[in-house]
Amino acid sequence: MKNLWLFLVRYNAFFWFILFFVASVLLVVRHNRFQRSIFINSSNVLVGSIYDHLNSWKSYLSLEETNKSLASENARLRQQLQTLLLQDGVDSIAISDSIDFDRYRFTVAEVVNNSVHQKSNFITLNKGTNDGVEKGLGVITSTGVVGIVLNVSPHFSTVQSLLHPDTRISVALDSTNVFGSLVWGNNIDPQFATIKDIPNHVVTKKGDKVVTSGFSLFPKDIEVGRVSETDISSGGSFLDIQIKLRTDFSNLHHVYIVKDLYEEEKNELEDMTEDNDG
Repeated sequence: MKNLWLFLVRYNAFFWFILFFVASVLLVVRHNRFQRSIFINSSNVLVGSIYDHLNSWKSYLSLEETNKSLASENARLRQQLQTLLLQDGVDSIAISDSIDFDRYRFTVAEVVNNSVHQKSNFITLNKGTNDGVEKGLGVITSTGVVGIVLNVSPHFSTVQSLLHPDTRISVALDSTNVFGSLVWGNNIDPQFATIKDIPNHVVTKKGDKVVTSGFSLFPKDIEVGRVSETDISSGGSFLDIQIKLRTDFSNLHHVYIVKDLYEEEKNELEDMTEDNDG
């Protein structure tokens, strides 16, 4: 307390100056219309600038929550889009109340671990059996295909990435509707993959869009990538086509786990058909 008193005594002239200066400014502003308008405008600009900076910091600090909210909204919109696409089908017109409109369910998940440059790459997500995740479900992003759920625990799941030699996904050339199997194989570059089993009479060109065929775990017409190299001979009657993947696997944050509600029914019917043929 003594030190504070000594400080005030030592610099009393400065404090008196500040006090009188503030008082004089207040008197000028109060009794002069022009100065008062300038003061009000200046204070509004200053306060507005302060609030603007505060809001910028608040927005920055809430980015994670905003991203989660946007991812959830994207999942809902993707499901609605799938419903609309199904409604455009010929069969769906006759059965407008069919549950076909709700064939797919999308669950938002956050990537908590990811490998890109290994020979066999895997991804870990923060959703598991408690969230309805099962082994064998497809995983996508807003920009393309990611992989297939491999193992599941109550709170986490691992995904066999598209960048894995054992991952095969049914895709189609958008320009011709010819379908084949997309594999990463032993590629080193995570940006490229190969479509196999394409008949060698099929004409393709660089830049052609490649989409999911709808024959596997994924909804139809999800863009996977673009053709980057054609006419790669694989022997026999088929060609290999190299594509540049649309998904940036080195920058994955939020993904969507896709559940086909008809998958089990379809598999059971196909197994019955195979048994009958046997």
